[in-house]
Amino acid sequence: MNLKDLYIDFFVSKGHRQIPSAPVVPENDPSVLFNTAGMQPLIPYLMGEIHPYGTRLVDYQKCIRTNDLDSIGDTTHHTFFEMLGNWSLGDYFKDESIEFSFEFLTKILNIPVSRFAVTVFAGNEKIPFDEVSYNKWLSLGISESRIIKTVEDNFWIAGETGPCGGDTEIFYFRSEDMIPEVFDSEDDRWVEIWNNVFMEYYKDSEGNVSKLSKKNVDTGMGVERVTAILEGVNDNYLSSVWIDVINKICDISGLSYEDNLKSMRIIADHIRTSVFISADKSGIKPSNTDQGYILRRLIRRMIRHIKILGIDINSDWERELALLIIDKYKDYYNELEENKQIVLDVLKNEKVKFNKTLEKGLREFEKSVINGNSVSGEVAFHLYDTYGFPIELTVELANERGLGVDENGFYEMFKKHQELSRTASAGKFKGGLQSDGIMETKYHTATHLLNAALKVVVGEEVHQKGSNITSERMRFDFSCDHKLTEEEKTKAEELVNKWINEGLIVSKTQMSKEEAINSGAECMFIDKYPDIVSVYCIGDVSKELCGGPHVSNTNELGHFHIVKEESSSAGVRRIKAVLSDE
Repeated sequence: MNLKDLYIDFFVSKGHRQIPSAPVVPENDPSVLFNTAGMQPLIPYLMGEIHPYGTRLVDYQKCIRTNDLDSIGDTTHHTFFEMLGNWSLGDYFKDESIEFSFEFLTKILNIPVSRFAVTVFAGNEKIPFDEVSYNKWLSLGISESRIIKTVEDNFWIAGETGPCGGDTEIFYFRSEDMIPEVFDSEDDRWVEIWNNVFMEYYKDSEGNVSKLSKKNVDTGMGVERVTAILEGVNDNYLSSVWIDVINKICDISGLSYEDNLKSMRIIADHIRTSVFISADKSGIKPSNTDQGYILRRLIRRMIRHIKILGIDINSDWERELALLIIDKYKDYYNELEENKQIVLDVLKNEKVKFNKTLEKGLREFEKSVINGNSVSGEVAFHLYDTYGFPIELTVELANERGLGVDENGFYEMFKKHQELSRTASAGKFKGGLQSDGIMETKYHTATHLLNAALKVVVGEEVHQKGSNITSERMRFDFSCDHKLTEEEKTKAEELVNKWINEGLIVSKTQMSKEEAINSGAECMFIDKYPDIVSVYCIGDVSKELCGGPHVSNTNELGHFHIVKEESSSAGVRRIKAVLSDE
């Protein structure tokens, strides 16, 4: 039986009522482009509204996330995914929730207890240690050495204020190695498979925390990850969720999966997401704004990888793949069958439109980098405006050659284009194009501090190679010939936070480009700046030429945390970081 069916049947047997999956495009939440988690459509009920189905709920939810789209092509990341969830709205709490999860995993899925480890909330100055969850896991046979207490990774809140609380995460040992007695959450062989969030507190705008009169439970388990675990594969695309799609791509291309991993994974992922967006009742079509931009970006990136595999773009490859996806999921999501023709038309029309200019655009790109130069903002915008290349596609092409892209220059030209054409207002492109909102402004300023910190920690030879900012995180590429050590990452993070806490003033001065360079100002793509430039100084720690938005004082930024450090391209490393109110 399918994992979704097993899950629904189990929780229905425990008194839960199944609720239908919400659309991928939120119906009453303009703050986000897509539903990104199973709990998102239930926020009003977690906040206190009465749900018509009662206090015990269960479902499988369609979710779309594009914040890590550049990671698609590895074994685990997906833009569209299904989330299994069960909820208690003022009904049962920690003891029963953990009991249900444990029973489903061990009795229904028959996973040995020896492969489990968990984390629980360690407590802080306002909320105590979650002793109930800790003792419950012990009573179920999880040894003390397999339970880790943390603060940062085991606390949940939907936004700045509202219901919140600790959570407990369940991990599975995904390896044939001998299972270690002691759980190490930094060991990649331990994979999180389920998260139970216990909302028992309320945080107000002043940061005060009080007990809720009605406690809620919100849980989440990813279908793709758990299916791969149950089937014993370390590559999600070899599980039953994906293998038929991969095999179809192999048939169409006449190539093997093993020799074409990245392109086939990207095609498989993007066709599924494109089908679900196109079938949504909101009627999304490829465009240059909002959800339509994401859809266009996915289809056009997929087409480039179809070309890489040597598939005839003019053939019916998109129809064959889309029909396979529709047939695979139609019993769970009836809109796929109902809107089948719409899906096929969207895919074909976008394919035809992009195919007309793809070859010319690729030739134009090759001409611009023929001498190993970085891609200027003008070239990137020309590829977008004339040949329909999303900026992310240009960045991907450049990264494959170890080159940078002047993304700031692109966005400056893009803004001018918007103003001239009087179309779509600034800040409408999430997940790829940046806006000038409060969080984006904070992250933009934080890139200056990180750049300065890396020069101190790693060396003066470090220079910015690119950045990408959304309201949720910052991505910063920099020149470096080695993977940062844990000590280097910690020092860089501590230094940024030190400067934030010092409350440094951010000042702006306009001067000639020559004066700016002579003053020692840092700059990426100097040739692309006008004769008169803006120089931003952050105290005496950073001086950079820049055209972006900035805060007036570093104490506005909050706490800076490096989430990930990885390779971007040859000689270029990438840091992903977040800001929080900690």
